[in-house]
Formats: sequence, structure tokens, C-alpha cells
Amino acid sequence: MNIQVDKRKRTPVYLQISEAVKERIRSGELPDGSILPSERVMAQMLGVHRNTVTKAYGELKADGMLHSRQGSGYTVAVPLSAPAAVVARGKRVNWVNQIKSRHLDMDTFFDDLFERADGEARCSMGAGIAQYGVYDRQRLAHDTAELLLTKDTDKGFFSPYKGDRELRQKLVSFLSMKGIRASVGEIQVLCETNQAVGFLVLLLVKPGDVVLTEEPVSPDVYRVVELAGGSVCGVPMDENGVDCDVLEELVRRKNPRFLYLNSSFHDPTGIVLAPERRKRVIEISNTYRVPVIEEDAASELVYDGAGITPLKALDTLGNVIYIYSFSLTFVPGMSLAFVTAGKHIVESLSYLASVNMAAPDWITQKLAARYLEDGTYYAQLGAFRDCYRRKRDLVCRRLDAMAPLGVRYRKPRGGVYIWCRLPGGIDSKLFAARAYSGGATVFPGHLFYLSKKEGRSYIRINYSHESEERLERGMDILEQTLRELQDIPSLPMAGQGESFI
Repeated sequence: MNIQVDKRKRTPVYLQISEAVKERIRSGELPDGSILPSERVMAQMLGVHRNTVTKAYGELKADGMLHSRQGSGYTVAVPLSAPAAVVARGKRVNWVNQIKSRHLDMDTFFDDLFERADGEARCSMGAGIAQYGVYDRQRLAHDTAELLLTKDTDKGFFSPYKGDRELRQKLVSFLSMKGIRASVGEIQVLCETNQAVGFLVLLLVKPGDVVLTEEPVSPDVYRVVELAGGSVCGVPMDENGVDCDVLEELVRRKNPRFLYLNSSFHDPTGIVLAPERRKRVIEISNTYRVPVIEEDAASELVYDGAGITPLKALDTLGNVIYIYSFSLTFVPGMSLAFVTAGKHIVESLSYLASVNMAAPDWITQKLAARYLEDGTYYAQLGAFRDCYRRKRDLVCRRLDAMAPLGVRYRKPRGGVYIWCRLPGGIDSKLFAARAYSGGATVFPGHLFYLSKKEGRSYIRINYSHESEERLERGMDILEQTLRELQDIPSLPMAGQGESFI
């Protein structure tokens, strides 16, 4: 199919493409059922962006001339004998053309894997989801019912836009135990880390702005910056966290809007930013007046060694915005996070909350406040630590046994992720696909790199969600997948995997 486009014409290129395809359908060159090239292939053929072809195909679908189905691509859907029927009933809205291009071109592979993570059919070692069953269901039902029946609820089941005041009072005490001083007015309660990051990006990032992050980095971070029209620049890491020499040089050269750091048990590597580097980050922030957003959700999940002092606890000038999430230490499905920052930031976040949310989740906030007050949260936090420690040790023991196959990893002293390097020559995307077919979900490493070209020999293993029995099954699947890709028979058990990043 020979199609020519002229970028000098006033007619948009996507309309030139759609009209050219229509002519070939009407002429019979493309009869009913003909298969069109994929969006990516057509874009390469014509030397245009993929979004341009997406819009063109969207026009044809809206006119009833194309049919699309996942896995089958695009096929001609109009019989040659009835071309007039296409326009007889009017035209549909081309919704693809209405959507901003940057929203059409996002890679959904990460989301697809996350959606598939929760189910009995496969062992989920991908998504970071809290363990079920740590909080007793009968007690949760009792406490929730009791909250619903209190006299205060006759005013309605809602909370202020900053979050429930009682909860924020308890969070002041919670933060003080981490060395962070904050007032009730300096805390904004939200649903989850992703919402907090999204709101902060909306507040701070303008099109063309640069944001610095560690690399590798969670896709949840770099995608929201890109959607806001900003660009993300990665800063390399080693076993002690972000490279501060490179960081300072990039701050000088790129004048970033902010630096985003996952400081404790980093996603995906499990690394803790070393104390001396925490001090250096604060020095860089203060010297160059660059804000720091610190995401610290896993800092309470320490299994070996001393606790961790957040960057925010070292912040004397108010340059650090602190995000904490209860996603790994509270009831699964009851999402709760908060931001601690100066009053100007919190007031702006509250305004965004008022615009985007009719009311924050009232019952989750009330329940969290009660459990922080009576000590239940801290007792259950200990139970989560014990549970996750056992499961970390289980996964590490199984990875040690794969050392003769070439597997390498660094055992984290907390958190819920293990960053694992596969033997040379094995692509992690292929490995993840094979493991998924075998019944286990892991995330391939390239998803955590901005270019998608690095990390091809790494996988991220999560151990928080599944039971120990199902984790054993999942590790069986990973080992079997590795042996099949290497075509290696069973080998004896081996020793400790070496440290690396």
C-alpha cells in the first residue's frame, strides 16, 4: 500500500493518511477484512510519529471503516458493495483525536503487569501490595461499625480537605518519632503516594522544566512528570544511593525544578541512602536552593541494623517535601498517605484536593487515627516486619541456590523489593514473559530506566503480597524459567549471592 503525505500542506498529516486509506477502501484496493499495518509500522513507513497514525486510524474507526481488536490489529470493516453506508448514519466522534498526544503515547506495560498481579492463577512477585491478614478481619469489622455509629457521624461522612484533624494530630506525634517537626497545618492527607506526587508535579512543574531522580526509578514518578510536559534526568546510583558528585553537577547545569529521592529501601533496588550522602543532599539543596521531594514509605520496614533518619529530619530550612505512605503497613485496599511541607505547599495541596476530591476517604482516616492513638498500628507494624522479614529470607535463600546459574543480587536489610541480575545474555523482558506464562509475575528491569534501553538483565522481585507457600511456588517457577532459557539441568544448592547494584 503506497501512501504519500506532504507535511507542507495545510491539511493535517493524520487526515491525509485517513483520506488515502479511505480512497483505497472505496476503490477496492483494500477489500473488507484487509489487514492494515500496525500503528508503529505505518509510522515507520511514512516517516511520521506513531500518534499521527493513531489519530488517522481513529478517524477511520469513527467513520466505521476500520475495526480493531487487541492481538489482531486493524482490519477493513466496510464491504465494497456498501460504501455509502459509512456516511448514511452520520459520523462518530473520533475520541482518539480528542485526547492529548502525550496521553496516547504512554507505555502501559508497567500498568498491565500491575493489574495482573492480584489473582489466584499466578504468584505475584511484582506489585508492592501489603500482606493480607495481618489486621484481623473481625476486629476491623467491629471497629469500622463502631466508627460509623458514633454521634459525630450525624454531621456527614466527610473530612476537611487537609484531612481529618484528629488523624493529623496523631501524625504530628508519628513524625516526631522519626525526628521530623511539623504542625497540624503542615500536613496534607491524601490517598496514596501516586496522588501526592501527581499533585506536587501539578503545583511545581511547567512544560520544559527538568526534574532530577535517581536511576533506576519507579515509572510512577517519571511518567507523571512527562505528562506535565517536563523532562526527567536520571542520576546514577551505587550501593550507597544516589551519586552526589554527579547530582551536584546536574543541579548546576540543568537548574531542576526539584530532586525526587526514594531514600529508604529504594524502589526497585532496595538500597538505603547512606547517612553521609543524606547530609550531602541537604547541603546541595540548601546551596543551590533546589527543592527535594523525599518518598519514604518503606522506612519503617527495617529488619536488620539501626533505624533510618529521613532527609526531612535534617532539613532546617524547609527545602524538603516529605511523602509517607501506609500502603505496606496498613489494611490492604485502605489507601492512606500524607505530605509534610511548609504551609504554602500544604495550602496549595489542599486547594487541589478540593478541586479533585469531593472528600478524602473518611473511614480510613478515622480508623488510622484510632489505631495510632491506641497503639494498634505500632503493634501491627511489628507483625508486618516479622512477616516481611521471613519472606525476604525465603526469597534470598532461593536466590542463593540459583547462584550457580549466574543469578546475582544484593540482600536488602528492609523494604519489600529485591533487585536481581540475571545471567548474561538473558533479556529480562523475555524472562518476565516466560515466567508469567508459567504462573509468576515479576517486573523486568528496563521499565525502571528512562531510555528503556538499560536494565535489560535485571528483574524486580517483590515479596510483600504473597504467602510464604505461594512465594516458594513462585520461586520454583522463576528457577524453572531460568533453567529453560539456559537449557541447564538441575544443579545442587549453593552459597550466598554477591552484593552489587
